Amino acid sequence: MRTDAAPLRVLFVTDAPAVGGSEVYMREIIPPMRAHGVHAEVAMPDVPGTADFRAQLQARGIPVHAYRTLAEVARVEGEGRGFDLTVLSSWNPRGYRKYYRALRGPFVSLVHDQLMLHIPGLPQGVYRACYEWLQAGDIRGAQHVITVSEWGAAYLRRHHRMTQVHAVPNGVDTVKFRPGDPGERAALRGRLGFRGFTVLNPARMSIEKNHPAVIAAAWQAPELHFVLVGTGYLESALKRAAPRNVTFLGKRHDMPELYRAADVVLQPTIAENQSLATLEALASGTPVVTNDIPAQRELIRMGQEGLLVRGGAPGYVAALRALAAHPDALRRMGLAARQSVLDGHTLDGNARHLATLLTELAARHTAGPVTGPGEGSAGASGARVTSAGRP
Repeated sequence: MRTDAAPLRVLFVTDAPAVGGSEVYMREIIPPMRAHGVHAEVAMPDVPGTADFRAQLQARGIPVHAYRTLAEVARVEGEGRGFDLTVLSSWNPRGYRKYYRALRGPFVSLVHDQLMLHIPGLPQGVYRACYEWLQAGDIRGAQHVITVSEWGAAYLRRHHRMTQVHAVPNGVDTVKFRPGDPGERAALRGRLGFRGFTVLNPARMSIEKNHPAVIAAAWQAPELHFVLVGTGYLESALKRAAPRNVTFLGKRHDMPELYRAADVVLQPTIAENQSLATLEALASGTPVVTNDIPAQRELIRMGQEGLLVRGGAPGYVAALRALAAHPDALRRMGLAARQSVLDGHTLDGNARHLATLLTELAARHTAGPVTGPGEGSAGASGARVTSAGRP
């Protein structure tokens, strides 16, 4: 049992076979939470796909427990390490109940799930029914849920009857992701081979990121230079379909420099909860042209930090050409973009918010489980608070 003077001890557990967004979130958020009284450790599968990432965590001073079965994690819990909360993430449909059976908790869930595909003509009720069966019903067995956007929290309350949802919006490192001065940008652009008005698209090459719209826009705007960063199962098809004004950079480790060198970031995404790529671009002072969906409206005000687009590739082309033709407006949007992150999405602010909430949830558990209509049941370990973490 922790005292007021002792740090809150948290165990993050994931079943990830590789590295996705929820794992990167752990890597970034755990170190700055120490300054706010939360000390965390991580348990993740002992598989080749996580080996490099586990080394990255350890290099940041985060204790890591590589496991082959959850019984090994249970033994870690039983070693007297005194965890106050266990934060769960699963890549698998209905993947949380195995944790409830094997681990002692209390459990906390961080939901990074995209929640909805915004495709014209897609019956949203069908998608919601699938998510209810695959994830939400499992998550609702918990007492509390944390998600990374205000719209996501409202969506889960409205459509999946989760009454105890807490929003902790994402944050990014504003020292790492920052604007460049004119001399630095010119040098970066020369080194990277950026020519003319450069449109950066940083995204995993999968259906929800809507790369066909990027390729279509490139065909319609041959005077613009499109730079795609990322890999995925659509990569080969996209390369075959792309015109000559598209450059594919693959997987990169110099994203801060790429954001600083680009003129604008294009994100025609059809599914987000809260996009770290959007926040990284904004922090870098690079305006964002993006799909007009709820997650992006939470970060982008039309004409302020960027442009919100409806109407597919023709709309993106019109927006990009407008910004290319008005450098003063582009510069003003870049300043507003940077300020919006400084005002509400810094990594330290995110860490402080999450640390405060976890401390409050631990205190509620210590005081005894409380359940109400629509809230999860408490098992033998007491109150439950679960996690949904898709990459």
